[in-house]
Amino acid sequence: MPDILWKPSRTTADGSLLKQYIDWLFVKKGLYIRHYHDLWEWSVTDLEDFWESLWQFFDIQSHTPYYQVIAQPSNAAMMGTRWFAGSTLNYAEHIFRQKTTSRPALLYQQERLLAGREPLGSLSWSDLEQQVAAVSEYLRQQGIVPGDRVASVLPHIPEAIVAFLATAAIGAVWSSCPPHVGTADLLACFQQSEPKVLFALDGYTDNGKSIDKTDAFLELRWRLPTLKRTIWLSYLNNASEPSSPDQTTRWDDVLRTDALQGLVFEPVPFAHPLWVLYASDTTGQSRTFTHSVGGCLIEHLKALALHQDVHPGDRYFWNSTTGWTMWNYSVASLLVGATLVLYDGDATYPDRNRLWNLVDQAQITHFGAGATYFLACMQQGLIPVNAYRLSSLRSIGATGSSSSLPPDLYRWVYESVKRDVWLNAQSSDTDVCSGVVGGNPMMPVVAGEMQCRWLGCKAEALNLDGHPVREEIGEMVILEPMPS
Repeated sequence: MPDILWKPSRTTADGSLLKQYIDWLFVKKGLYIRHYHDLWEWSVTDLEDFWESLWQFFDIQSHTPYYQVIAQPSNAAMMGTRWFAGSTLNYAEHIFRQKTTSRPALLYQQERLLAGREPLGSLSWSDLEQQVAAVSEYLRQQGIVPGDRVASVLPHIPEAIVAFLATAAIGAVWSSCPPHVGTADLLACFQQSEPKVLFALDGYTDNGKSIDKTDAFLELRWRLPTLKRTIWLSYLNNASEPSSPDQTTRWDDVLRTDALQGLVFEPVPFAHPLWVLYASDTTGQSRTFTHSVGGCLIEHLKALALHQDVHPGDRYFWNSTTGWTMWNYSVASLLVGATLVLYDGDATYPDRNRLWNLVDQAQITHFGAGATYFLACMQQGLIPVNAYRLSSLRSIGATGSSSSLPPDLYRWVYESVKRDVWLNAQSSDTDVCSGVVGGNPMMPVVAGEMQCRWLGCKAEALNLDGHPVREEIGEMVILEPMPS
């Protein structure tokens, strides 16, 4: 018998966004869905109707109408598939559709401020909009146009969110690596994307230590011949000054740029690139993944709303560096009206309770981290329920290289963290900048198992003969195209 650890209450299931979507399909499309598997089967066989239904359900706004939902090559290959041809939209514009005065856009904490017991920082939607408007206008003044690449080596701080949204607003392409990456590896990544602008800083903190990166980033700047401008953030030392001011502008000066027209969004085609992600292959070499504006927009709305059940007003946190696909994924929580919580620092400093304390401090609703973090907490014998209230916590997300969580870790969550929390273990992938299998707010949680294959993702495990298999090891593949 399956070891069921959690079942959604009737209120939880009926109040989920997935249930709202199923009800909407019945009213608007005449589709009667009895079981989730029926919904999944429809989503991977009737691709056109499924993805168009998401466009309609989430009310995606296009500056020009699409004339075709999907067009596959004549040989039915996945590569070369075109989505929502004719549409023009903007990812950042859809984020600012959630602008409100009733809750902050961002909450943030930093390891370097913990000694002073600093309270959480907060950035309102109005301030976020003002900063993004200033940075995007500055980029325009530097001659950055749609399709140009913008690189960043900023940590998980509000400035990184502002810089990305400003880049996306003007139709430029974002490319990010965390500051702890070595110069050679940074060059291996950025030389492929050929950025014209670089966001850099003087250093970062790690495990209670300040790491100066001034010389390393100045070397990086000189070895990227395509760079026209570096935007410099004095993070560790407010008095730090970059050399060659003719090619470098301080972050504070960029924020003073007059954006007389406010925040202006550049409409771009659905397939226009949004960002470039990096991952290492089996040889250790850097691989690049370019994802589209429209593809990530519709995929992230689906993933955050339907599979993580993130509602407007929720507080969303995923512990990540700015070089992991989960950073991009967590930014998408803004698309569905959540307040995004940021933490810059080591998750284990001064001990592994740091993030559990943050859950209470920021009243986090959805708390995500790499599977290895939760494994380490279990192995260390942590019992967060004895030290923290965790009253706001509704779901725990886990993914990463060890994303197939062992059954003992499932039981640890329900015995040592919170009995009524929803453990949303998922397998995420840089290739799709989203999840493949994972959470479902209408299904039970079984120890050692992920709940479902995600909608629109025809994932299978194939044996060496190319046949789908169950209850044995296979190669995970996706057999139908996805917009992202």
